[in-house]
Amino acid sequence: MAARALHRYGDDPAQVVELFAPEGQSRGTVAVFHGGFWRDAYDRHLMDDLCEDLAGDGWAAWNVEYRRLGSGGGWPATFDDVTAALDLIDAPCVTVGHSAGGHLALWASTHPNVTRAVAQAGVSDLEEAIRLGLSRGVARELLGDGELAHCSPAARLPLGVPQLLVHGTKDPLVPVEMSEAYAERARAAGDSVDVAILRRVGHFEHLDPESPAWAAVREWL
Repeated sequence: MAARALHRYGDDPAQVVELFAPEGQSRGTVAVFHGGFWRDAYDRHLMDDLCEDLAGDGWAAWNVEYRRLGSGGGWPATFDDVTAALDLIDAPCVTVGHSAGGHLALWASTHPNVTRAVAQAGVSDLEEAIRLGLSRGVARELLGDGELAHCSPAARLPLGVPQLLVHGTKDPLVPVEMSEAYAERARAAGDSVDVAILRRVGHFEHLDPESPAWAAVREWL
């Protein structure tokens, strides 16, 4: 088990980052963002197993919590928290996120500390998420009176860092076509984007460190 330590970046109970520290010399830093469609029913512990796996392979894994819908989240609080968490980490890092966390991992890639970004079944395009009504229209709730041009990774292209998109063809919650369309737009804008489309993979396999979905991330890192 990795040594774990909680660090606070604000006064709200959700404004914390948990470090999963590797033994010995660190090979680098990964900032990890959980999903749950930005709702407060879900928290950072969704990513504990992946953080343990990263630490076991020599990475300093920072599991980021943030204010979520239902407890003060949405625009601008959730976005401000992501920025503040990366300011606290204060090291060159890769961002990795699942589902809504994939949205945040891509969104955060314009932060000066971020060198690469990974979206696992990521909600990469908020405009499309709103059009599709994903999870009862949650993307519209997240956006509030914010602007797509600032809040949606697809609207902010080019992001300027290499990106990996991992998505399963059997995902019932975030359609694989979103990652495919995003990758095409990002490449056209000049970004370097790798895509791993996995057959017979759904939405939650990405959280299993033994899954082929996670193996694709580990190989890319």
